Amino acid sequence: VQLQASGGGLVQPGGSLRLSCVISSFAFSRRSMGWIRQAPGKEFEWVSTILTDDRRTYYADSVKGRFTISRDNAKNTLYLQMDSLKVEDTARYFCAAYDRGPYHDADSFNFWGQGTQVTVSS
Repeated sequence: VQLQASGGGLVQPGGSLRLSCVISSFAFSRRSMGWIRQAPGKEFEWVSTILTDDRRTYYADSVKGRFTISRDNAKNTLYLQMDSLKVEDTARYFCAAYDRGPYHDADSFNFWGQGTQVTVSS
């Protein structure tokens, strides 16, 4: 199973980035997916989840209204559009496949990618 995330980088506060995650080796279209982040010295923080069937989306309060999760099943790709970025969004962002449990819990995801670094700084 491979989850290859990309799109991170250095951006100024208020800027935007779009993360992508290409998934191989499992039936992406049948798995709910999510993004989880980890800031330096902190624990993993769940960011967002998108379901596979009705594509309902869920967001952490800290990113609601600024981030948008989406998926393209034809391309086996998960996205995270991040707008109005803040310094506190600085973290390594991981895409992951949902397994079971609460949608808002990082422990509910079993397959993780290697992550992509997002740094928000002036």
